Amino acid sequence: MQKPAVTLMIKAARAAGNVLLRNMHKLDALNVVEKDRLDYASEVDGLAEAAVIKELRRATPDYAILGEEGGAQGSGRFTWVIDPLDGTSNYLHGFPHFCVSIALVENGEPIHGVIFDPLRNEIFAASKGSGATLNDKRIRVAERKDLNGAFLITGFPPRERKNLSAQLKCIDALLLEAEDIRRTGSAALDLAYVACGRADAYFESGVKPWDIAAGALMVREAGGKVVDYRGRSTGPMDTRGLMGRPLVAGNLKICDALQTKIVATGYANALD
Repeated sequence: MQKPAVTLMIKAARAAGNVLLRNMHKLDALNVVEKDRLDYASEVDGLAEAAVIKELRRATPDYAILGEEGGAQGSGRFTWVIDPLDGTSNYLHGFPHFCVSIALVENGEPIHGVIFDPLRNEIFAASKGSGATLNDKRIRVAERKDLNGAFLITGFPPRERKNLSAQLKCIDALLLEAEDIRRTGSAALDLAYVACGRADAYFESGVKPWDIAAGALMVREAGGKVVDYRGRSTGPMDTRGLMGRPLVAGNLKICDALQTKIVATGYANALD
């Protein structure tokens, strides 16, 4: 049975998804700002986040909020961690791959997560200790045992371009074994796809709590593993963990193999 918090999160995610869909026909008219080099946000990001917060505040007025657009609001044991439009660049280019990501974090640890793809009407949901679902059907990570023939996803974060040479060296080594590596442009959906077995594993550096809080929980609840490039814990997913971090996600065996390869190629050293 769906947890009450997840029901609330789905309602909020759908409200934000409606904002995204309503504005898709007028992309050329949107106000866009460059938050950092090659890192963009639009007025739609803010409108979608406001739609999420409106629903969440109505039911949980005392919970803190950490949103990609609005930053931190309040403090306490529970924090809503929100990315109202994960895949903003995709959205602004009319590339049909983006989502809404919401997590409820307790003392830094995600306990509920929802990722909504409004174009495909797909709701990924997870609760700690209760598994993960896609449109109410149980999902599991893929069973691939090593990197041979693996289908991987990565990202090229704009704030981490100084490490691009090390990343490309790692990708070069991985492609000697893996079937292919995709760069889709939405960390939250990447993690959701790993959770449901559409991809074998995912790795990226520079990701923030709003990018990964819901997705990391989803992978773990789908039987997978989520660690940093050296196999350590990913750290708190609230205001205590605002710095970008590296992440590897997949089933236990491929996650270990991928993390080992990242260290062996020197990519992990570039981030130390």
